[in-house]
Amino acid sequence: MTSIELKNNAQHLLEDVILKFWQTRMVDTKRGGFYGRIDGHNTLHPDAPKGAVLNARILWSFAAAARVLHHTSYRILAARAYDYLMQRFIDREQGGVYWSLNADGTPLDTHKQIYAQAFALYGLAEYNRLTGNQEALQAAIDLFYLIEKHGRDRVFGGYTEATTRDWQPLDDMRLSEKDENTVKSQNTNLHVLEAYTNLYRVWPTEKLHEALHALIDTFEQRIILPSGHLGLFFDMEWNPTNNHFSAGHDIECSWLLKEAADVLSRNCDPTVYRLAKAACEQLHSDGSLGELDWWTQAETVVGFVNQWQMTNDQLQMTHALRAFDYIQTRLVDREHGEWYWGILPDGTPNTSNDKAGFWKCPYHNSRMCLELIERL
Repeated sequence: MTSIELKNNAQHLLEDVILKFWQTRMVDTKRGGFYGRIDGHNTLHPDAPKGAVLNARILWSFAAAARVLHHTSYRILAARAYDYLMQRFIDREQGGVYWSLNADGTPLDTHKQIYAQAFALYGLAEYNRLTGNQEALQAAIDLFYLIEKHGRDRVFGGYTEATTRDWQPLDDMRLSEKDENTVKSQNTNLHVLEAYTNLYRVWPTEKLHEALHALIDTFEQRIILPSGHLGLFFDMEWNPTNNHFSAGHDIECSWLLKEAADVLSRNCDPTVYRLAKAACEQLHSDGSLGELDWWTQAETVVGFVNQWQMTNDQLQMTHALRAFDYIQTRLVDREHGEWYWGILPDGTPNTSNDKAGFWKCPYHNSRMCLELIERL
């Protein structure tokens, strides 16, 4: 497969497999916005809660697709996600976005996870990139100031995990049940980095410039360990709380860090190479990387295309092409659309986890496709 064929296949995958699924299966015509869940057996759960991260990622995905491909139908879905976010998820009293809503759009979990604030900012900035909507830009700016005020650690650097609805300390700050209850994580900081990069494209101010530079410093000095891997969870002073790592986050961070550095005209290339090299420790013979979840494989493709563009090393493109082939042959659900959650140890698709839901969103995979379309 050539790079041009990769680009064309990515566009087909984006439009006919991913976005079509969300257009035809996930629009909640009765209660507004989008449904909260379709399980791994393709059964809709119309009464499932609606998550802020899911809605923000839908907003970003359709806004980015509309911007790149100029399709009116994607613009309409982006507007739907934007309107629902603004009308339902924004906390008009305390600021920020709620963590989740009931299916009818009433608040369910009102605590303020910095990760969710970052994704709302990310989606709003992308919607402004598409439309020039100043209300969207102002909402993103408001979230930036809230994250800076309530999430940023100005002593040790980086951003903490969560607060109560009114921005007070919270005992349980975990992003999900599988995460450690620590005050800082690479995951939250990675997606603050991503969100701030996107905001900088439309709002290149001195305050955001300083915050983004400081966060890159925190990654280089605190979050990336001597091994070249990202630490996963940390105490306030950035001492790791375990010795585990995630190849998926390593490869994802490699290209997101490059993207952030580029908007600032900063050189982080040695760090980017280091992260990608560390991720390769879990590169499998079939082209997959790390844990066999959908998002890891999507990030693998982008990460290696990024390495190929930086180095002109054909081996990096070979890694990307083999990962893309793994996705095409193993993860894509050709009958029902979208991708399976992942592949089980016995080689069969994981249908016990969601096809669409609180964490399974049109984000990692649509972003992979859009990155390939724009880069190639």
